[in-house]
Amino acid sequence: MKKTAIFYGSTTGNTETIAKELAEMLDADLFDVSTNPADKLGLYQNLVFGTSTWGIGDLQDDWEGFVDELKAADLQGKTVAIFGTGDADSYADSFVDGIGIIYKAIENKGCKVVGFTEADDYSFDESQAFIDGHFVGLPLDEDNESQKTELRLSNWVKALKVEMQ
Repeated sequence: MKKTAIFYGSTTGNTETIAKELAEMLDADLFDVSTNPADKLGLYQNLVFGTSTWGIGDLQDDWEGFVDELKAADLQGKTVAIFGTGDADSYADSFVDGIGIIYKAIENKGCKVVGFTEADDYSFDESQAFIDGHFVGLPLDEDNESQKTELRLSNWVKALKVEMQ
């Protein structure tokens, strides 16, 4: 697999924990977006972005500024995957919207977005990350479905390893 980096933002630590696990599974370098590692984006062929969703569909605080860096970055020819954490019970109308916000920022940047996830195993009403019948990344609900995280991550990583070659 080509050189991979994970860029994440985490407030409570859930997204950071998952990012660290993914970094091990993908043999990837890890960057916290709060440190503004925009200069690292060009060094990797494969990029994984991770965020939590706050309130009613708000992007995690550290991503608020970094998403502008993504919009300005040259992502031409890169392969990108997105994961996010959210609470499908309390915020069923904005579940993992952060994934959708990041996707919208990069969808026309010349990169190949991979890691789409079927919604069959999820209970939610609406999500900005649910586009054309699937999630545009991997949604995780550590508040209500943490018992499903390990299998979801494992299946997602298997798919990514194929898509990111």
